[in-house]
Amino acid sequence: MASIARQSMLKQAWASAPSKQLTSFRAAASLASANAWRQPASSIILRNAVPVAGFHASGRRAILPPLPQRVNGSVNDPAPVPAPHPFHGSYHWTFERLVSAGLIPLTLAPFIGGSLNPLTDSILGATILIHSYIGFQACIIDYFPSYRVPKIQNALMWVLRVATVLTGIGFYEFETNDVGITQAIARIWKA
Repeated sequence: MASIARQSMLKQAWASAPSKQLTSFRAAASLASANAWRQPASSIILRNAVPVAGFHASGRRAILPPLPQRVNGSVNDPAPVPAPHPFHGSYHWTFERLVSAGLIPLTLAPFIGGSLNPLTDSILGATILIHSYIGFQACIIDYFPSYRVPKIQNALMWVLRVATVLTGIGFYEFETNDVGITQAIARIWKA
């Protein structure tokens, strides 16, 4: 893209520049053309160039309008502290870490001890479901903040809840009416 823009700018610059062709039939260039040759080449190119945005195929348009640029309070006011809640904060992060760390032994145990125990399979399925729900919930909260797009965040949270319930029903059906998660993974691994 840059090479295309560069060629078109040079073509315009050379087309607008006075010709340098002096023959025996022509005495000398006019005063205006002599002054044009004394100007730096960059000013000629910039004056006659078409404004082009490098490496952009379309116009720049923001998806969301910018927030109002205002400051609440003064420099000496402390940052607002959210109200404590048992499902947020340190308890929440501790639970997330326990679920994430618990996936490691729950993933290995059925393969080491055999996949005949449906209880281990069910605990693995529930832990995967909880881990996925927490991860997608964090993505929705981070990328669709409630102060910016409250309706979209609420709709996405409901989509996540419905998808989690449907996935839980699917895991239950797969565990009770089919081979189970670990046996399916073992069969796929050997296929």
